[in-house]
Amino acid sequence: MPRLVVSLSPLPSAFISSLLAPYADKVGGIEVVSVLEASEEEIREALRRADAVIGDYTFHFKITREICDLMENVKVIAQPSTGYDHIDIEACREKGIPVTNAGGANSISVAEWTIMAALILLKRALEAHLRTKRGEWPQWELMDKGTYDLYGKTWGIIGLGRIGREVAKRLKCFGVKTLYYDKYRPPKEVEEELGVEYASLPKLLRNSDIVSLHVPLTPETEKMIGERELRLMKPTAILINPSRGRLVDEEALARALEEGWIMGAAVDVYSIEPPGKDHPLVKLEHPNLLLTPHIAGANSDARARIIQVTIENIVRALTGQPLKYVVNM
Repeated sequence: MPRLVVSLSPLPSAFISSLLAPYADKVGGIEVVSVLEASEEEIREALRRADAVIGDYTFHFKITREICDLMENVKVIAQPSTGYDHIDIEACREKGIPVTNAGGANSISVAEWTIMAALILLKRALEAHLRTKRGEWPQWELMDKGTYDLYGKTWGIIGLGRIGREVAKRLKCFGVKTLYYDKYRPPKEVEEELGVEYASLPKLLRNSDIVSLHVPLTPETEKMIGERELRLMKPTAILINPSRGRLVDEEALARALEEGWIMGAAVDVYSIEPPGKDHPLVKLEHPNLLLTPHIAGANSDARARIIQVTIENIVRALTGQPLKYVVNM
């Protein structure tokens, strides 16, 4: 009897089947079912029979404790993204179901976006582009406002996980001093290899010209950057958030930009996605605010790597091999 893979994501079942086809003979056949347009009863029945589940990268289909309890035979929930906020991983752990994510598949993409964003803000490239397109010539005005090099600056990395480390690696060629704050300090040889120096969060915020966030969303990290933290930053500093929207008090960040506590910000993630027109950052008119629609880690190269990791973990689960990037065991 073929193994059943249930997809909760918008990925077409024919596409998933084509990727799993080379491994079908090893497990006696593989059937892929997408439940996007299925009824509630059809979804429940599919999950009762499933051997593996592909999570929803749009985060709309939540795997709650109730949903988890339906999974009698599931050997892995393979989430095709780095984030897994929509999955009750504790319920899955209690049920004995490993949950995997895409690990470092998009780390390079997010790291490159982060550095790109810093350069755009330091050079005021966004304002320069928009005003020049309008037929203005703000050369001297922008010079008076201040445009800056990355060279010689201090960059503060909050979270030295996979993405934070990729950022640190790329900063070495820019001639910056790199501070980092993380709950867990790596061995000294790792700090030396990456060229980073540990600092407490307040010290990092006070001393950094650029601050970038690379931590997961947990009860401990929710709104870890609020008014108090933003007021610690330099008035010439910039904040970059490609991680999770709820890490930052968005109302406080809008005030920080409007009142000049900091010079600029780049945001790729929001507490509610998509953000509405009344979102404090969306409605803010600020020349050095860069907003993008959660694309930092979702470019074509990263998506190919994410799918590859997801398929690999399904095959590993169905063939009894150790899984990669397990987040709950």
